[in-house]
Amino acid sequence: MFTGIIEEKGKVQNISIAGVSGSIRIQASRVLEGTKTGDSIAVNGVCLTVTSMSNGAFTADVMAETFRRTNLGSLQSGDFVNLERAMAADGRFGGHIVSGHIDGTGTISELKKEGNAVWVKIEADCSILNLIVEKGSICIDGISLTVAYVDSNCFKVSIIPHTGEETTLLSKKVNDKVNLENDVVAKYVEKLLGLSASKDYGNQIQKKKDDSNISMEYLEKFGFI
Repeated sequence: MFTGIIEEKGKVQNISIAGVSGSIRIQASRVLEGTKTGDSIAVNGVCLTVTSMSNGAFTADVMAETFRRTNLGSLQSGDFVNLERAMAADGRFGGHIVSGHIDGTGTISELKKEGNAVWVKIEADCSILNLIVEKGSICIDGISLTVAYVDSNCFKVSIIPHTGEETTLLSKKVNDKVNLENDVVAKYVEKLLGLSASKDYGNQIQKKKDDSNISMEYLEKFGFI
């Protein structure tokens, strides 16, 4: 488990793809402290298992499903990536609960400066947008961020200077792909409610409300209010 607080930017030394899978080798320093083979490191938000370490770098295998769901396949030698070690049991939740399991990618459609911050607009599939709420959390390339705006086509976040300096997000350009992970709580709620990722999401939710037997009287009777 991760928190979306990036520890450092690593540099891709080599990425090797054979058929539909492969491996990636990344130069790093801080995230290698106390790390051993078999440990997890989030690379642009993707939870990868360290298979070897040497000379200030680590290697991880990347399976076909990961290449399908993420932007790792578009990386090249020399590219920088966001890195975070798995959260220690005595660590702080500086961001939010992040699993490192990417739901899909979004496309940056606008970068707009406002004062000391930069607005980043990202277009994504409805299956991802349906689980995003304004002032909720979203993980973008491994970065825990607060959603400032969302509609049926896109969402926006505002990036402060510190986040811009410590991560790769503001080095991206319009049309670049970013990895997205929805809040895990929202995903479980969607599953329990039996909702599907479609354009009529709002109508589905209203129907669930209409079909529900839960009322204020019910909640009061059983001591919830």
